[in-house]
Amino acid sequence: MRRALPLLCACLLLAGFAWPDGGDALGRRLVAPGGVSPLLPTARIEQLVARLPHREGRVPTSAGIELYWRAFDPGAYRLDYAYRPDGSERGRMDFSLDVVAPTVPVAPRGTVLLLHGWMMDGGSLLPWSLQLAQAGYRTIALDLRNHGRSGAAPAGYGLREARDIADAVAALRARGEIAGPLHVMGVSYGAATAIFSARELGLQVESVVALESFDNAGRAIRDMVPHMLHKAPESLAQQVSHRWLRWQLDDAALERAIEAAGDTLRLPLDRVDVGAALAQVPGCVLLVHGREDAHVPVAHGRALAAAAPRAQYLEVAGEDHISLPMRLDRLAPTVIDWFDNAAPARHCQSPLALTDPPPPTDA
Repeated sequence: MRRALPLLCACLLLAGFAWPDGGDALGRRLVAPGGVSPLLPTARIEQLVARLPHREGRVPTSAGIELYWRAFDPGAYRLDYAYRPDGSERGRMDFSLDVVAPTVPVAPRGTVLLLHGWMMDGGSLLPWSLQLAQAGYRTIALDLRNHGRSGAAPAGYGLREARDIADAVAALRARGEIAGPLHVMGVSYGAATAIFSARELGLQVESVVALESFDNAGRAIRDMVPHMLHKAPESLAQQVSHRWLRWQLDDAALERAIEAAGDTLRLPLDRVDVGAALAQVPGCVLLVHGREDAHVPVAHGRALAAAAPRAQYLEVAGEDHISLPMRLDRLAPTVIDWFDNAAPARHCQSPLALTDPPPPTDA
């Protein structure tokens, strides 16, 4: 499923930089994803989708681009999912997933919009799409602008994407795809987008689940890039490229990259303030962050929680930016209960306690 690493943008691509100035190259990667993450098992995901009844299409936006969407109706999918990390970065996103096509129609108890991370697409959230559909929700995964099958437009680090989401919701509602209360769930870059979208949509959104959102775009980049450059390389090519990039990307170069990206986008990245938006969301918001997250450190989750005391915050020990969204075994009961019991007109309940991880087994 994925794992959208939020701005992983900058980073997954770091191993491919070979331009004369690392700051200029990074600045360009902060403007647009430049491709799909090699961590995403696209072919396997599409094979699974092809086995299941679903609807898909594109909806127009006021930005002049179209967004691709894919919907699954609720039903008995008999989901068999297991997270199977092997220690490598690619392997730490590995999972097994088997399902059956439902045969009995089920009326949706609500609709959940699913928003992916940077360099991912809606397919990266397929396990969540089916887990929530099995729980009775219609799920609609959207490809954000510049990702997947959607059109290209200036990135907004959640701000511009939120307007796209509002347009998509209006179009999908007109087509009868939005049924019952509307909920939004996002991961990383998609989590920040979910928060901005909930502010944009106001009372149309009953509740939000935001996994590992950043609280400020510029600060997230400053946290993530050094971590990616100093993590242990997994190949000789990464070892060489990381050394070159550490030489090229000093603090001054990183600041130039952030400023250049903001100038190109006409959006100062240090002013992309997710916490300020969160404080204005009328719906119930659940923030979840892995305590061991080194890409978007847990300080971002804590800052968001402090910015909006009405939001609920869960910090998950033992999970990081890659593992957290993969842990349906730990998170799904809490997420489903949150959607089931959201009542912003009355109060936002405390979240259900997370499921404990299974004990290690002897080899």
